[in-house]
Amino acid sequence: MNFRLALLSGVAFALSASAVAQDANIDGRVGKLEKEMRAVQRQVFPAGAGKFIAPDIQSPTTAQPENSSTTSATSDLLVRVDALEAQLATLTGQVEQQGNNMRGLEARLKILEAQMASAQLASAPQETAVPATAQASTAPSVLPAAAPVPAAVAVKPKPVVAAAKPVATAAKPSAARVAAVAAIERPATGDAFEDGYTYGFRLWEAKFYPEAQATLEETLKTYPKHRRASFLRNLLGRAWLDDKKPATAVKIFYDNYKADPRGERAPDSLLFLGSALTDLGKTAEACEAYGELTRAYPDVATGRLADRVTAGKTRAKCK
Repeated sequence: MNFRLALLSGVAFALSASAVAQDANIDGRVGKLEKEMRAVQRQVFPAGAGKFIAPDIQSPTTAQPENSSTTSATSDLLVRVDALEAQLATLTGQVEQQGNNMRGLEARLKILEAQMASAQLASAPQETAVPATAQASTAPSVLPAAAPVPAAVAVKPKPVVAAAKPVATAAKPSAARVAAVAAIERPATGDAFEDGYTYGFRLWEAKFYPEAQATLEETLKTYPKHRRASFLRNLLGRAWLDDKKPATAVKIFYDNYKADPRGERAPDSLLFLGSALTDLGKTAEACEAYGELTRAYPDVATGRLADRVTAGKTRAKCK
């Protein structure tokens, strides 16, 4: 009798251990899937707006025994795993689509940048060399025509370089402008980055755009990895955009978004990227920028920047 009781106890213990091991295995799968979900969601929602897509977990359709808590918990975990796997597949597809969209936009922006560079090169002053024969025909003769030129003193004529167009020089700021810029207070709090950013903002706000550009660029060059660099790069892009130089602004805005998509001003840079592209007549690319803003930062696109996004899409005639 004692032997039978011991055998039954051993079987019960083995079954219990098997159930615990199965639960632990499922818990491990759930934990792994949840980690992968969070990693994918950080890419789908780079703004860090606290987004989390909860799986739609349905109750098991099969009837469960009323007194079988172990079986019920295992079934619930299996349903949870299936839901997480399905959600992970959906999010992975969204990430891949977002990556394809960004690669396409980046390729078009590179083409646009090359076109702008070619246009600037074509409009730049060019120098032309006057042939040596033409120089010789116009220069006065030093030796008589009959006298041969000794080899020791023979000098190869150098080409004369003549500018086809006058070289444009930067206009010197007027005394009134210098005085107005000097009147803007330069902060001195001891935080060099914040002082540079604040001073650049004050210059931009006063519409001294070249001075703002110089200040912000110098600050960014010194502190490229500062935690608030996203703010500074976005303001630098606006200084170029408001200075009627959208081609330069396009590069700055896109670089700010690409370098730090989780930066606090990354959504704003996509917004102004669309505006700069519209100024350049690239409305299709502008609509892509607005679309990326809506996909990557849905809360910001429908909240803080909602009115500007709507106005930008209207100006670019986005469908």
